[in-house]
Amino acid sequence: MSKTYNVAVLVGSLRKASINRKLALALADLAPANLKLSIVEIGDLPLYNEDIDVEPAPATYSRFRAEVKAADAVLFVTPEYNRSIPAPLKNAVDVGSRPYGQSAFSGKPAGVVTASPGAVGGFGANHQLRQALVFLDMPLLQQPEAYLGGAGNFFDESGTLSDSIKPFLQKFIDAYAAWVEKTAKS
Repeated sequence: MSKTYNVAVLVGSLRKASINRKLALALADLAPANLKLSIVEIGDLPLYNEDIDVEPAPATYSRFRAEVKAADAVLFVTPEYNRSIPAPLKNAVDVGSRPYGQSAFSGKPAGVVTASPGAVGGFGANHQLRQALVFLDMPLLQQPEAYLGGAGNFFDESGTLSDSIKPFLQKFIDAYAAWVEKTAKS
């Protein structure tokens, strides 16, 4: 019997009805049986400030770090804001990587999906996030890359995922599952 891997999903958009949140939920539905994806909320994290990150750490910092540490892997699903990582997601990366030497992310297999209504599909945010993940010592799925342009058309009015994007998302989540199985620490 294969192990079930718990995956912390960080969604870069805070909007409840965001395209990226919908994509994260769709990926959870498409995930093979060996992955359990759960969104870890980031909207309540105060901006990282070492002055407030003292014992006891803010409760939201502690909750976030504990949820990421408890996961076997991390999947980032995010839009791009101004050719960069959205501020809430960058803040979550900073909070989770502190205090120095105690990163909640270290060694956890990672995957990145960026989606945008525009044609570029979050290319800039995807690559900037990948730079940070290398520093955080997260083995990162390289292929397939997931820059999803035209994402405003992925869901109908009722929130149902379009058949046109489903095959790619299935390919991505299956490759990510294999990556997690190969690289996750036992």
